[in-house]
Amino acid sequence: MPFLQHLADMKLEQLALEHIVPALRDHGFFYVDSFLGDEVGRMVLGQVKQMQCSGLLNDGQLAGRGLGVSKRHIRGDKIAWVSGTERGAEAINFLLKLIDKLVSLCIGRLGKNVIRERSKAMVACYPGNGAGYVKHVDNPNADGRCVTCIYYLNKNWNAKEHGGILRIFPEGKSYVADIEPLFDRLLLFWSDRRNPHEVQPSFATRYAITVWYFDSEERAEAKRRFKDLTGLFSSCKYEVSLLIKKLHDKESNLSKSSLFFFKFQPLHKAALCLSRRS
Repeated sequence: MPFLQHLADMKLEQLALEHIVPALRDHGFFYVDSFLGDEVGRMVLGQVKQMQCSGLLNDGQLAGRGLGVSKRHIRGDKIAWVSGTERGAEAINFLLKLIDKLVSLCIGRLGKNVIRERSKAMVACYPGNGAGYVKHVDNPNADGRCVTCIYYLNKNWNAKEHGGILRIFPEGKSYVADIEPLFDRLLLFWSDRRNPHEVQPSFATRYAITVWYFDSEERAEAKRRFKDLTGLFSSCKYEVSLLIKKLHDKESNLSKSSLFFFKFQPLHKAALCLSRRS
């Protein structure tokens, strides 16, 4: 068993150093087929389908759209966030650990990026009713996401019939890259503006699991910005509440003054009459 593990580690290292790192540097993306093998891939697919049947998938949200606005014409998938430690997610957890190991082998060879953490896994399903995701960038505002990894789970997928292609528009390139969401395929690409991409309409149920790996420095800076923004918002909210209270008090005082005037208006008129008679 240790020998087999060593053999598997050697294959992962070879995949990382000889294929993934050069491809990310030169093209910005890379995919590998038969990543887990048919048996384990089927186990992952079974767990994802069980999540779907249990009603755990909800409409995908749009980052930077206010209060998590859901726009199905922009993004039509159903998603759930998974750590891999949940009951019934053992195969998903195995997948995540394998991707972690693969990415860790690339660290130090991908420029200045220092990767120490990642997101939870986003389990996604496009229901097959023509749903897709319009052209976008995963990390347009320096939120820390550095590398996007997507694992596909679609048996017998025919792109001509089912659609669902992920099309990448590499920055500064004269070509596009069409990635079919084939079963047991793992795709990696830069998360920032170097790789705008879209999910074309899907006409069959389309499953995928996505994780994002963070650049430590950019992530820390993004958290600082968020903290400052939250503090500013809280301060503004407090000042606005004080202003509203002052306006309310002013309106209340004006109402009381008007009430006082109208209440004593007859007495005021009587005084005028007496002064005129005298």
